[in-house]
Amino acid sequence: MSEHTNKQFDADLESVRSQFLQMGGLVEAMIQEAIDALASGDLSLVEKVREREKEVNRHEVEIDESISRILARHQPTAIDLRMLMAVSKMLTDMERSGDEAEKVATVARRIHEAELRHIPVIELRHMAANVRTMLHQALDAFARLDPILAAAVVRSDKEVDKEWKGALRHLITYMIEDPRTISRAIDMIFIARALERIGDHAKNMSERVIYMVKGADVRHTGVKNTERLARGDVDDEDSQEP
Repeated sequence: MSEHTNKQFDADLESVRSQFLQMGGLVEAMIQEAIDALASGDLSLVEKVREREKEVNRHEVEIDESISRILARHQPTAIDLRMLMAVSKMLTDMERSGDEAEKVATVARRIHEAELRHIPVIELRHMAANVRTMLHQALDAFARLDPILAAAVVRSDKEVDKEWKGALRHLITYMIEDPRTISRAIDMIFIARALERIGDHAKNMSERVIYMVKGADVRHTGVKNTERLARGDVDDEDSQEP
């Protein structure tokens, strides 16, 4: 990032960056607590998730207002403007990730408050760990301005998509073979879908990091082209995904 003689401008930029990272830390915790609530039946964790969601929403509003003030008071250079616009877009993905974590917690409560019978056996903790890692790496890439790490998150989303499709097939099989599992299987599909969406949001944020650092819009370009642009390669513009 470029350096400015205006100390207030630099302080404002750092405040936006720092608060966004705090917001991301809250969402990471929400994902873990929601999955722990599902696994253990500890419904106090559901309340923790809900309280954190309020904090996430507060951060979103405050950061959005800060960005608006910076744009109104200062004349950011192209690079700093790119950072501000990227964070503005990333805010939406981060807030929605928090929403998805809250959905997981809400369904966990519903499952454990009902009779614990006819629950299909499916392992979602690995998928949850993957999306939490993706979110953490997206935040790390943002903090370090690391487009290579951001591209790795984009690639990781393919694995999460595979896990989502596998979980869906597994749960549909349960419902066909034992209709008594339908209600709980639908709940588990809801949770798996929420996790998959968190992965999508982490991918979106990582694409914004690459744009912020490299000035390259890698949305809809495929994983290999994303990795190439993150490295700064300029050859093989027309390379195709396998």
